[in-house]
Amino acid sequence: MPPSSAPFRLFEQTAHWFARARAALLDELPCRPGCHRCCIGLFPVTLLDREAIKAGLSSLPSATREAIVDTAARQAGMIAAAVPRLAESRCVDQWPDADLDALAEQYRDLPCPALQKDGSCGVYAFRPLACRSMGIPIETDGIVQGACEVQTSVPLVRLSSSFRREEDLLAEAEAEQLAALRRKRGADGDELLLPFAFLP
Repeated sequence: MPPSSAPFRLFEQTAHWFARARAALLDELPCRPGCHRCCIGLFPVTLLDREAIKAGLSSLPSATREAIVDTAARQAGMIAAAVPRLAESRCVDQWPDADLDALAEQYRDLPCPALQKDGSCGVYAFRPLACRSMGIPIETDGIVQGACEVQTSVPLVRLSSSFRREEDLLAEAEAEQLAALRRKRGADGDELLLPFAFLP
């Protein structure tokens, strides 16, 4: 994904939003280098994320790239063996939430294929959008919750409505770019499980 492309700009905008949101919360988030709890577990990523991951993999030394892809292939093979319908399509966005939740529970201890031994991300500069915004407390109907199990308390300061509006605008831009990419690729869905995003 070339740096001049619209999707790449969206990824950079999302990372910038996170940095500003974190500063607005007075840096009270537990997210630190080496903390990688959010890198453990199975979750869907988008076709846009897959494009970024592919670009990231192509920039790595061959040995590192092969190790990540081999891990992803092993994980994808294990999941596909347990879920035969993945042989028909890797896309999961039309699956019932209950099915995705059950799969996430079954593979809750599965590390991201790009997670390195030191807790760093092997494709950090090309990480998915969800990874770029993870850590900001979630607010629903005025109730704030931690973004992960490590975040056992939330900052007393809440994000302003302008930050939340910007978050919504980023989500809208993602949806528009996903629709365009889906049309361009002739894909039958927008989302796939994380290990499959590392595969050709």
